[in-house]
Amino acid sequence: MSQVQPLMIGPYKVDPGVVLAPMAGITNVAFRTLCREFGSPTSLYVCEMITARAIVERDPKTMEMITFGADEHPRSMQLYSVDPANMREAVKIIVAENLADHIDMNFGCPVPKVTRKGGGAALPYKRRLFGEIVAAAVRNAGDLPVTVKFRVGIDDEHVTYLDAGRIAEAEGAVAVALHARTAAQRYSGQADWSRIARLKEAVTTIPVLGNGDIFSATDALKMVEQTGCDGVVVGRGCLGRPWLFAELHAAFTGAPIPDGPNLGTVGRILFRHATLLADHLGAEKGLRDLRKHMAWYLRGFPIGGDLRTRFAMVSGLDELADLIGQLDPTAPYPEEAEGPRGRQGSPGKVVLPEGWLDDPDDAAVPAGAELMHSGG
Repeated sequence: MSQVQPLMIGPYKVDPGVVLAPMAGITNVAFRTLCREFGSPTSLYVCEMITARAIVERDPKTMEMITFGADEHPRSMQLYSVDPANMREAVKIIVAENLADHIDMNFGCPVPKVTRKGGGAALPYKRRLFGEIVAAAVRNAGDLPVTVKFRVGIDDEHVTYLDAGRIAEAEGAVAVALHARTAAQRYSGQADWSRIARLKEAVTTIPVLGNGDIFSATDALKMVEQTGCDGVVVGRGCLGRPWLFAELHAAFTGAPIPDGPNLGTVGRILFRHATLLADHLGAEKGLRDLRKHMAWYLRGFPIGGDLRTRFAMVSGLDELADLIGQLDPTAPYPEEAEGPRGRQGSPGKVVLPEGWLDDPDDAAVPAGAELMHSGG
């Protein structure tokens, strides 16, 4: 099995070239720590999306979300903005207060509350405005590398990714990442990896990363082989499966890919996740946050419905330890646990501001589009 070359993000050697995608409500410091424990400490693990306006206005919840582990390096923060002025001021604060080592810009969100205001995956259609926002980040980031993530486009009739890649490259981004779906697809259907290959042909001086439908280490190797991308961004594939980063590390370094864990090992990983969340959020809030992960961790294993329900309502570490003790630790990793996980939904028409598609060169900031709260 051949090795995949390390990836350079500005001054940082990302080895192997694997990035944990920011996911709202998921990639807090506890989950990132767990993924790093399985993967390489020199891969990239990106925090939940932070909005530029919330940093500028010192939103307390947002400032609390900007939490990194003591040994987390480089500290990767994903920033969302539709306004070059807010992006400029937020980046100045991040640099002045040493809040992060790397800034990733989000232009891929397909959520209607974001696109209806012209944000997320809708924004790259406005080429000039997109370029001005990227430039505002790059020119104020000092030594911090800036990367840009986006989708194929709004829908099949409004494809923007090649222009977005070339503009980001021209404005000084040090890498781009493509989620190979349109906003209209949301998370449904299949990602079109051929678009990643085309972006790699169009963007020639900086790394191009691929994202979409990586649910196993084999998927990651196939994406690199088929597209020539320089690295991969993994989101839903690691939900309830942080050990995917150990499998990716093995695959990218030419080592044998380890088998999936048995239920006893999954129980230990689940308890480790719980303790990390309790340390980060406090026991009560941390265990409540863990509930959303339960079905992902236990997917496919032979567990009775009653026990599953009790896991989904767990409220304390002692209770969790007792429930884990009732599992069959020898149960092997099930085939049913493989494949897509997390939200998929169905495709739908992208909600846009009135007249949004009239003039792609209009650089006006969309009215009321700047989100105040972080996390998506």
